[in-house]
Amino acid sequence: MRVSRNSKYIIPYLEKFYEVTSYYSYSLIRFVAGAMMVPHGYSKLFVNLNGTADFFKSVQLEPAYPLAIYVGILEFFGGIFLALGFLTRFVAIQLIGLLAVATFYIHLKNGFLWIKGGYEYPLFWLVIMIAIFFKGGDRVSIDNSLPKEF
Repeated sequence: MRVSRNSKYIIPYLEKFYEVTSYYSYSLIRFVAGAMMVPHGYSKLFVNLNGTADFFKSVQLEPAYPLAIYVGILEFFGGIFLALGFLTRFVAIQLIGLLAVATFYIHLKNGFLWIKGGYEYPLFWLVIMIAIFFKGGDRVSIDNSLPKEF
């Protein structure tokens, strides 16, 4: 392998590696963001739906039970769709709404630090979902193979 003396990289021998792997970097972020939603939705839908509804009721999010079902479906199935890059923007905009509520309505009053119940973690995921919404499915996605993006 021939390495250019004018490489912008500190380790010029990794230039080809960086070029090849950068193609997949956004898809990796989108996949992980979606995959990390799935256990949250699974827990709400299949483990503790009544507890989720009770929590929503306790913070005045009504109608609590249908909302708990919607959030569970969005996190579980939407997470899978996001990971696969299917209906990416459609799912991401809904997750933006969900995470905005989590950030500003549920956690803001607890301050910044997540370990104290603060908004740090949901704000991070909100920003990630905003970026995913703007970027869409991109190259390595089901959306990319469809004739039109939804």
